Amino acid sequence: MGPSNRYPGLSSIRMGAAALSLMLTFLGVVCEASTPPQAAPSTEAYGVQFSCLPSQLDHVSQDMSRYLQQLGMPADLIQETFDRAQGTVTYSLLGSKEGTSTLSLGLRPELSIQDEVVLLPAKNHKMRRVTTVSKKEVLLALLHPGRLTKFKGKACEVKALIDHVGVRQNTVLWTELLEWGWPEGGPAEWNVRYWRSGTPTPDVPLHEALNDMFFQQGKYKMGCYAASKVVFAQGTLDYYRRVKRDPATARTVERRLLSDKEPLVDLEPRRMWNFETDFDPLELQRPGKVLRLIDSVAAKNFVPGDWAYFLNTDLRTNQKTGYEGSNAVYLGRNRFDDYYNDNRHYYTYQEKLNEVYQWRNDVFSRRRDFAKMQPLTAQDYERLSATPEDGGLVMGFRVAPYLFGYEDLPDLTAQPTD
Repeated sequence: MGPSNRYPGLSSIRMGAAALSLMLTFLGVVCEASTPPQAAPSTEAYGVQFSCLPSQLDHVSQDMSRYLQQLGMPADLIQETFDRAQGTVTYSLLGSKEGTSTLSLGLRPELSIQDEVVLLPAKNHKMRRVTTVSKKEVLLALLHPGRLTKFKGKACEVKALIDHVGVRQNTVLWTELLEWGWPEGGPAEWNVRYWRSGTPTPDVPLHEALNDMFFQQGKYKMGCYAASKVVFAQGTLDYYRRVKRDPATARTVERRLLSDKEPLVDLEPRRMWNFETDFDPLELQRPGKVLRLIDSVAAKNFVPGDWAYFLNTDLRTNQKTGYEGSNAVYLGRNRFDDYYNDNRHYYTYQEKLNEVYQWRNDVFSRRRDFAKMQPLTAQDYERLSATPEDGGLVMGFRVAPYLFGYEDLPDLTAQPTD
């Protein structure tokens, strides 16, 4: 569950029935300009593409070969394609029988995907073992048909890809075992030792305030929008600070998060919400502090560490606080986050579609309202996998972190112009 409210201290931003009806009427026009159709033509390049000076391509190829071997990638299924005239080399996964869907990657025996067990900090300076998605699955999802991820300019080196995979895995890692409180339409709750309504207290370092949200989960209640921002702030900052031990880049991430002293506001670009009827066009160019929008993503194509959005298109129940839509983080292995441990710490893709769809049947608690659930067929699930303008629930974009240290980041001080 979760509202589309985008400010931590609030529990929801509501969309009126007339407004949503108007939005759905014109959504095809809006999304045609901002979010291309999900189907990815098979003739287009997909996977990971490095765009470099011609003299850099062979160096990238050598480094990529070592990285693929390190992760145990099946050499016969990874295609390397040079276009020296254009200065690109592209890496793509071959042999997919699932079209553009990455949900069943782990079921392909030839890929030999296994979860990783990683040590994660816990309360009182202790460590805990957490089973999470493997770097191998993250990279295979990036190489899969359905999207093209480009590394260009300063990012035209394999180290940028390694960091990108690492940030995604670390975000998933912190999202694996959560049990925050659900505000039930009321205000969010925060541990006042570290936070004041979503703003960290002045005497506490940001990384300590974020850590506390995972160390003492029972002291927090929030909607899924705020929760999604928390896990991306934590996953990104913690990767550079603790995992990679890169103080300079960690300071860059922290400065951007604290640029307005509100680290949980505007992590994502405002364009993510341009389908809402009250969206201000002047905000279209406002960048995210740590996240970028990814267009041209095909149906059922998710990379671990993606932020996706499932829209409740029912004109009646989307008025209920907290049920306008669901902000969802993909955890790999056909799993999406469960911030409140309502469903064994994760939802499968079908369970997530079912959850959002059943709100129109007044199923707001899977345990309490079970008798109200209406069965869905395989054809229903296929239809609901489309974008809202095509009768589905899944918005056709994803959101993911910048390539910190390898690209020029957008200026946060620039004012939007008409």
